[in-house]
Amino acid sequence: MQTPRGRSFIVMVNHFKALTKTGGKLTHFRSRLLQLYSRVSSFEFRVSNFVFRVFPHCYPLPMNLDLLAIAAHPDDVELTCGGTLLKAAQDGYSTGILDLTRGEMGTRGDVETRRREAAAAARILRVRHRESLGLPDARLAADEKSKLAVARAIRLLRPHSVILPYWEARHPDHYTASKLGYEGCFMAGLKRLALDGEPFRPFKILYTTAYAHVRPTFVVDITKQFPGRARAITCYRSQFQARSGNQHTDKKSKVHIPLDRLSDHMELLARHYGEMIGVRYGEPFLVKELMEVDDVVRLPVRSI
Repeated sequence: MQTPRGRSFIVMVNHFKALTKTGGKLTHFRSRLLQLYSRVSSFEFRVSNFVFRVFPHCYPLPMNLDLLAIAAHPDDVELTCGGTLLKAAQDGYSTGILDLTRGEMGTRGDVETRRREAAAAARILRVRHRESLGLPDARLAADEKSKLAVARAIRLLRPHSVILPYWEARHPDHYTASKLGYEGCFMAGLKRLALDGEPFRPFKILYTTAYAHVRPTFVVDITKQFPGRARAITCYRSQFQARSGNQHTDKKSKVHIPLDRLSDHMELLARHYGEMIGVRYGEPFLVKELMEVDDVVRLPVRSI
């Protein structure tokens, strides 16, 4: 890239990168600017007598997310930590979702339908970024190609904290997503790894334990976010809307899907974990490290 166009383009990209590290009053402006940059197919700007065209997809910019949830399929995040993502967004944090597969092996719905549903749910949860890596559904593997795909996304999104599925599950894709997510985050920080982007590792990894039979490390109060999370879940109509005359079982596939009981089940689960910390609704998480406490006097959750 030795042409004036190339040099000007690099200068502009570097200016955007510098802007992504700016805080304070420019935070909202920065977010809107980066959203515009990532969504347009190309745009032009003029310098003196030269007109330059920029193609954002060729030079993606780091996003510096605060919180990223990684899961195997569309709707997994909404069912396990959607309230926490919405709460973080409402608190001013930039959030994102990385779906490892497109859910193409699901009993109901096709890829395009699930893509639209996921986009609608993302808008409700107010996530800044959502994408699918397009890895093979029902055949998810923690192989080198898949780990590099996750590492590449981590280097681009640069999340401070990452939410992963718990490492034990009935569905092979779910526990594989946990392993794949962790190893991809680790590989993203290797300086000598031949991969696009600057080396980066998240600071914290959380595991969602909503469907695991383990005691969580902590529970997030999502009482105010529960209605929004419920709306996000019901965006997946192809998965959770009962068909007439067939309320519990898809006769063609013989797969049991608790469609009509979904709302009651979600509320019961969230009420259970909320009760553990003395609130109405909660989402549970586990971390492998000890939690640091600065002020033991101000610890929440009553003991007696």
